[in-house]
Amino acid sequence: MLSSIRRLFLYDHWANREVVTNLKGLSMLPPRSLKILAHILSAERLWLERLRGEEQTYPVWPDFTLEQCQREVEQLPQLWTAYLSSFHEQDLPRSVRYKNSKGATWTSQTQDILMHVVLHSAYHRGQIATDVRAAGFSPAYTDFIHAIRQEFVE
Repeated sequence: MLSSIRRLFLYDHWANREVVTNLKGLSMLPPRSLKILAHILSAERLWLERLRGEEQTYPVWPDFTLEQCQREVEQLPQLWTAYLSSFHEQDLPRSVRYKNSKGATWTSQTQDILMHVVLHSAYHRGQIATDVRAAGFSPAYTDFIHAIRQEFVE
């Protein structure tokens, strides 16, 4: 299962880069798209910090510029890759205790958190695609199978 999770994170990083590249190429940036992208990236960092037992760096819905999003898209893959490379299959069911953005305490298995990160990001990238299309532009093509066909994910 760990190899599949690592593969999904490679896809996630690729898809986030595709979205940033797409948004940078638009003649007018839909504000909602930027807000959602900032949320994706902040949430990815937040979950990594929870897994590591660290303090939260950003709010859940930060006001990032597109340049700040670009920096996060460049930094997060290195952080996640380092975390996942030090990880072992037997660590997946390990419980992690954390507080959510409303202050409620929860406990989740590491494997569920990792899957949540990837699925949460994909869900919100779909919202960005809808928003970009509604603004009259073509969104980034971030389907998993497209990444495979393009050999961006092994």
